[in-house]
Amino acid sequence: MNMAVIFAGGVGKRMKTNGTPKQFLRLYDKEIIIYTLELFQNNEKIDKIIISCLEEKIEYLKELIKKFNLTKVVSIVKGGNTGQESIYNALQSAKKESISEKDIVLIHDGVRPLILQKTIDDNIVMVETKGNSITVAPAVETVVNIKDDKVKKILSRNECFLARAPQSFYLRDILKCHEKAKLEKKEFIDSASLMDYYGNNLNIVEGPSENIKITTPIDFYIFKAILDAKRNIDVFGL
Repeated sequence: MNMAVIFAGGVGKRMKTNGTPKQFLRLYDKEIIIYTLELFQNNEKIDKIIISCLEEKIEYLKELIKKFNLTKVVSIVKGGNTGQESIYNALQSAKKESISEKDIVLIHDGVRPLILQKTIDDNIVMVETKGNSITVAPAVETVVNIKDDKVKKILSRNECFLARAPQSFYLRDILKCHEKAKLEKKEFIDSASLMDYYGNNLNIVEGPSENIKITTPIDFYIFKAILDAKRNIDVFGL
């Protein structure tokens, strides 16, 4: 079984939205999180979707899921105090749905609505054939390592990638690492960092460069521009 775990627990302070969490911002006829959820709803290899959501938005999200007929959503759990805790809560729910030691979870941001169906497929195939994997995008500019306000090292662009999502693992492996981190009271920036810290090898799936996380107002307008371009292509058959 392949399950999508969608993180929608952030409050979006950097978006400066007067109180509306960024995942619930509307663009045209729907909220950002719905654009994201529809990608997984429409993927034939995804069996179930579990969402970790801000507690005060759970009832509203349930209404949206019903409105947009997102039938693969089986559970909405309360987010935690941190992103890591929110994902852990969702993984616990995934464990209840699990039927096999080989079940796979694709952990994805609710505000990352520009992935391709191919990216989802490639993640699943990579886990099945080589093991735990994360989506990456090539660095398009030079990356430098800085210490004490000075450049310490200039990294080779050919060896630099940006870690993105979905990040995909066997459920048993990612849960095991979360349990360790919880016991040791360690916090990590994302699932890839957590898995790497506990010695897991991570394979890579190269995804599209437009697979951005909508964090700031600029990101929102980039999303709008890309969506407009895709709609124009559909209308004019370009």
